[in-house]
Amino acid sequence: MQLNICHLYPDILNLYGDRGNIITMKRRLEARGIGVAVEECSIGQPIDIDKHDIFFIGGGQDFEQEVLLRDLASGKGRDICTAVEEGKVFLAICGGYQMLGQYYKTWDGNQLDFIGAINVHTIGAKERMIGNYMYRTTPESGGTIVVGFENHSGKTYLGEDVAPLGMMLKGYGNNGEDQTEGARYKNVFATYSHGSLLPKNPVLCDFILHTALRYKYGSDEPLTPLDDTLENRAHDYMEERLRRG
Repeated sequence: MQLNICHLYPDILNLYGDRGNIITMKRRLEARGIGVAVEECSIGQPIDIDKHDIFFIGGGQDFEQEVLLRDLASGKGRDICTAVEEGKVFLAICGGYQMLGQYYKTWDGNQLDFIGAINVHTIGAKERMIGNYMYRTTPESGGTIVVGFENHSGKTYLGEDVAPLGMMLKGYGNNGEDQTEGARYKNVFATYSHGSLLPKNPVLCDFILHTALRYKYGSDEPLTPLDDTLENRAHDYMEERLRRG
């Protein structure tokens, strides 16, 4: 077995160590004897949606999102939408999450139209939503507690056909209003969680990897357990801090 991972715009979208998510997926697959290949795809490079099983998009600042619009409009955005509808696995963080949506409207009324791969939209606010935070993923996404770090001024709202990735326990999440965090549509996992997300949330990481393996090979066989002592210590320390605070 092998999974092929495509890291989209790694030179542009890599806030707060988001690249660590790629490293974590790769190492957890290798530790189980599962083959893994990682390729990077940035501006001006074609995307091969048939070749790859997991697509990762990190976070970036607003001006960086604007830089990417022309590249996405060249046909890459259409290819990403096709991959989403086919059921390919996506992990999208913060700005990458917003870019999969319909549009981002700034607080002063300027609108950036994105690719519409998932039915969400984002409205900018003057005040940032920032800090360590915690949410519980829905049963459909594994039902585990996730700890992370959010830093965004955009408030994201989900369309009727999009489910939240989880429900907030501490922090703001999608918009600070409806207690939702992130989005699940088909095999898209989208979240505001920097930090990076996966090293200290191994249960969620394995859920995403298992989803990709099931999609590619049709097998629902559980992944071999790993020794996650250090990962769980990091997770539990942050969870305890957030519950106390």
